[in-house]
Amino acid sequence: MAFGILLSLVLVLNTVYFAAAVPAAKHTCPDGKNKVSHEACCALFPVLEDIQTNHFENVCGEEVHEVLRIAFHDAIGWSPSGGGGGADGSIVTFSDIETKYPANEGIDDIADALKFFIDRHNLTAGDFIQFAATVGVTNCPGAPRMPFFLGRPAAIAPADDGLIPEPPDSVTKILARFKDAGFNPKEVVALLASHSIAASDTIEPGLRGLPFDSTPGEFDSQFYIETMLKGTVFPGVGGNPGEAKAPIPGEIRISSDERLARDDRTACDWQHFATDQKKMAREFSKAMVKISLLGQDKSKMIDCSDVIPQATPLRSKSYFPADLTVQDLEKTCKKPFPRLPSNPSVSSVAPVPTQ
Repeated sequence: MAFGILLSLVLVLNTVYFAAAVPAAKHTCPDGKNKVSHEACCALFPVLEDIQTNHFENVCGEEVHEVLRIAFHDAIGWSPSGGGGGADGSIVTFSDIETKYPANEGIDDIADALKFFIDRHNLTAGDFIQFAATVGVTNCPGAPRMPFFLGRPAAIAPADDGLIPEPPDSVTKILARFKDAGFNPKEVVALLASHSIAASDTIEPGLRGLPFDSTPGEFDSQFYIETMLKGTVFPGVGGNPGEAKAPIPGEIRISSDERLARDDRTACDWQHFATDQKKMAREFSKAMVKISLLGQDKSKMIDCSDVIPQATPLRSKSYFPADLTVQDLEKTCKKPFPRLPSNPSVSSVAPVPTQ
């Protein structure tokens, strides 16, 4: 990114580039200050204020990470051959069943936390979860403004077990599961942009808030860059199922991410997102909206994208941690990789604070 006037121009262009296609406002809400394209969307503004103030606290922290995780886990538990699931909130409605699934380890805390908000707002669990995820990510600099559609009916059955990809899974198994749900390999790689603001609480026993990259508070391409680097260290004792060595102390890497970054079917998309943050944000938005509509009839839903706030533009520049360089990458894609600067101040990362 350039400096001075050029930097300001780029930031403005980025803001426009990542914005959702917002419908024209036609209705003034009862609060007298907000305008929306459909009057039903007015009911979302009190929900927005409540979760931003009392759950996310207007920051890109652990709560955002956890809401994104539960939104994905709720939705991907769907198959055209199955009987339930999808983005319907069943992971909260039937939490006594779904939180017991192995892939949902540790998700019971956020499921319980969201029940508190769902109970005091007139939204179905499916609408609330996807709305919270769409809003929450905007607290992270560089994140896209994603469209949001309102109108998911209440869940009537729990999702089937075994439909959520897990860290020990092979690339073939992961791609097959996503193909069954209607996603191609590029979309799989795009969805993993969520790991740029994510942390692990369960893979390393006794260690919580372990980030997947050195900038967990920013929706940037560092996750893709750092996953391509040769792993050298575990944040703890290591040797856990689904865990691979990370490039710097304090960072965690899951083995499925490592394999996807190096597999012929996904490596070039991975590298493209590592070197093009705007494309990464745009493709994540499209894939995440598709996730949020799994099992739903979009034609019966209301476009409430005009309620979603805009994220702060990303101001940081991509880098290699510490003394690492392009020579430390484990590349499968034959396309050239730019020679990014090394950041000597990033030789390790601290765990993400958790409550």
